[in-house]
Amino acid sequence: MAYFGFTNKLRKGEKIQIFNFGNCKRDFTYVDDILTGIVNVMQKAPDETEDGAKYKVYNIGNNQPENLLDFVDILHQELISAEALPQDYDFEAHKELVPMQPGDVEMIYADVDELVKDFGFKPSTSLRDGLRKFAQWYKEFYK
Repeated sequence: MAYFGFTNKLRKGEKIQIFNFGNCKRDFTYVDDILTGIVNVMQKAPDETEDGAKYKVYNIGNNQPENLLDFVDILHQELISAEALPQDYDFEAHKELVPMQPGDVEMIYADVDELVKDFGFKPSTSLRDGLRKFAQWYKEFYK
C-alpha cells in the first residue's frame, strides 16, 4: 500500500521517505488481480496434500519486482496525469532518500508457481496500468 500512503503525503505537501536510497525492488500487485486470485482460490478446494492436509496457502502477487525509484517516478507521472496533483508539482522537493530500515530486505516478490499450477492464473496488471487506475480512482474518490 505504499502508493496510497505516498499519495496521501504528497497531496498534503509532506515528504515521502524512500528507503535504501531507492535501491530496493518490490512486487506491486493491482487490487483487481488480487481479487481475481482470491475468487479463483475460493472456487475449488485443494487436493489433499501428502501429509493429509486439505488446505493450501497461495501467494497472490505480481511476481515481478520493480525498482522503487521507478515506482515512485511512475506514481508521480500518473498522479499528475489524473490531476490528483498539480501539473507543476515539485516532486523532487518531496522525496527523501534514506538508508535501509533495520530488518528490511532489498527485494521482495511473490512466488506464484503454485497459483499458476493449480489455477492457471498469474496477476498481470503492469505497474504503470495499475498506478494509472489507482490515480484515476484516487482523484475521483478524494474530490
